[in-house]
Amino acid sequence: MFNPADWGLIPDGHDIARELEKALKENDSVTLPKGEYMTSPLDIPSGAHLILEEGAVLKFIPDFSIYEPVFTRWEGVKCYCMHPCVYIDNAKDVTIEGKGVIDGSGQAWWDEALKKKGKVFEPTSDIEKKFAALNPDYKTQADGGGGRPFQFLRPPLMQIKNSSNITLRGITVQNSPFWTLHPLFSDHIVLDGVTVLNPYDAPNTDGIDIESSTDVKVLNCSVFVGDDGIALKSGSGPDGIADNMPTQRIEIRGCTVKAAHGGAVIGSETAAEISDLIVADCVFDGTDRGIRIKSRRGRGGKIHDLVFRNIIMRKNFCPFVVNMYYRCGVPDPILFSLDKMPVTEETPVLYNILIEDCHAVDSRSSAGMLLGLPEVPLKDVVVRNSSFAVAKDPDLPITESDMYTGVPDPVSRGFRIMNAEVKLENVEVECEGEKIIMDRGAVLL
Repeated sequence: MFNPADWGLIPDGHDIARELEKALKENDSVTLPKGEYMTSPLDIPSGAHLILEEGAVLKFIPDFSIYEPVFTRWEGVKCYCMHPCVYIDNAKDVTIEGKGVIDGSGQAWWDEALKKKGKVFEPTSDIEKKFAALNPDYKTQADGGGGRPFQFLRPPLMQIKNSSNITLRGITVQNSPFWTLHPLFSDHIVLDGVTVLNPYDAPNTDGIDIESSTDVKVLNCSVFVGDDGIALKSGSGPDGIADNMPTQRIEIRGCTVKAAHGGAVIGSETAAEISDLIVADCVFDGTDRGIRIKSRRGRGGKIHDLVFRNIIMRKNFCPFVVNMYYRCGVPDPILFSLDKMPVTEETPVLYNILIEDCHAVDSRSSAGMLLGLPEVPLKDVVVRNSSFAVAKDPDLPITESDMYTGVPDPVSRGFRIMNAEVKLENVEVECEGEKIIMDRGAVLL
């Protein structure tokens, strides 16, 4: 029997990081019983099996200075950023499971980020200047809105990088400084019955971000966060295009997402392709958007062969969004032109999307929105046996449907189609005014 006390794993307030790393290397399985265990950043080795019993809390120390730089991706661009709280790097056959909690102590990180966001546009602290020196090109790197201009590059709660056969089962992960669960450049990942908890107002605290990874299953998870719920990404702009590592063969089933900016989300970092996704049997309850696909000129990538089936959406701002005019993190107005622009490798291309047996009620802004680009309209989009109902007294303006810019406001709260070829089969839209809005470049097949 493993005895945690023999390895110094005692919930007495001391930093257990090095003891835990050693125990994981030298034991087939490590169990942490009930108690709060303080830790600095952790590196998880191959073959590790960590069990967090009910009542066990692995809590990270909120001291910015101990999260030393690592070279990885941050908002889709390779750079130096803070060491993830839990880092599974170049590992295989790792399992973390149980009814316990991994807590990122995120409040200090959120307060610092919010203090600077929209007010500070260059590094000011010693830590920020340190990262600026490590990332000399940071001013020209793509920014997703998380704070790249001032280089406060917060750590994800858990990053799984260059790894294979990783399983997270049953645990709760909460209070992440930044993105919460982040598979990156990895394959054969299973997230089963995981609960993700971050306050809605905690900035950039996505629940699950699957990036440039393949063969990932997200099953029976519950996500309550302050940004996108379950998101797929593949790198941003020229950096992601050069890496050429797509996200493919992703299965999301039986999940519940609440309060997030989006339920099942594609993008906005789409550079290296995202394809072969199925999202089924899920509930997106009170999320800003339900099904959300977002990109723009400059992000690049093919987005195709996506299936969304049997999804219930309640009280969303907008239940179904495809937005190729996503505004966050870029100031250049030419990217949002309504005119045809040259097609380059940085132009996102979207096709083969199926929405089937999906039903939305009490939408607060609009029934749906498909905004394609004039140079590459959305192709082969099918919506079948589905319904989208706006609340009788919607409490949000139509412009809250998604974060777009450069596009005129729609004429009603109906299902808006622009620069897209769409087939609607047995689709019901409930709203006042025009139910299907045929905008410029819209084609019904």
